[in-house]
Amino acid sequence: MNVYIDPTAGFCWGVVRTIDIAEEELSSGSRLVSLGDIIHNPKEIDRLDSLGMKTIDHTQLEQLPDGTKVLIRAHGEPASTYRAARERGIELVDATCPIVTKLQERIRKYYDDGWQVVIFGKKEHAEVIGLRGVTNDECIVIKSLDEARAEVNLDRPTVLFSQTTMDKASFAEIRAFLRERVEEFAEGSMEEIATDFHAKDTICGQVSGRDKKLREFAASNDVMIFVAGRKSSNGKVLFEISREANPRTHFIEDTREIDPAWLDGAENVGISGATSTPHWLMENVKEYIQQLALPVR
Repeated sequence: MNVYIDPTAGFCWGVVRTIDIAEEELSSGSRLVSLGDIIHNPKEIDRLDSLGMKTIDHTQLEQLPDGTKVLIRAHGEPASTYRAARERGIELVDATCPIVTKLQERIRKYYDDGWQVVIFGKKEHAEVIGLRGVTNDECIVIKSLDEARAEVNLDRPTVLFSQTTMDKASFAEIRAFLRERVEEFAEGSMEEIATDFHAKDTICGQVSGRDKKLREFAASNDVMIFVAGRKSSNGKVLFEISREANPRTHFIEDTREIDPAWLDGAENVGISGATSTPHWLMENVKEYIQQLALPVR
């Protein structure tokens, strides 16, 4: 049995940056906590915990001992978190992904100019909570075309953005639908319509750029093992892409979930993961599968 790791899988540069910042703080002897899961991968969280970084939620901010630094993870935080930290004298280590920071700035500009902001994303996702905060939670969050039909009223200038880890195909569907609705509503020239509705594809290129390569990799193997945290939005999207290309795709968080029967008759097994899946974990999965394939002596 041949076992291959997808060469395009693993941490995106934003996650690499966040992990690097955390490790640098820990190596300097800082007492560091992460405000929420640093990334959506429990195995990587466990590794950082072993290095001394603990994870807290917002209710625990007031209970931190003096001298503790608080890491803002790659997903970012709303402005209210920064205000609360300043009021309590908490030192923040801001590891927000620059792409997310830029998205927050763009949304803030439209909101301040009076536009209705629509975000294609998952309302309770950590990144979207930060984006909602930019608009004082006065935006509309939708995660499907059906929700766009039911919840978006285009009676004033509207701008559509996306959570950075959503899929491009669904965004394109929603964009096309809203543009059609604007044309029906405006009953004017295309120039007038263009000023009433803007659509900004803010899906991360490292996420969307993996679609084609993942499909090719999945199709080239008999079986696919997709490794990701179950909270990973990006992982769910990429898993579905892999399963479309190869129905024998299986989702796991770690090796304990692998069913040897999945590998029956397989000559080539592929391993891939989300942008929050560490490469060392995929290597562990590869080694585990190779051990399963060894003949019984």
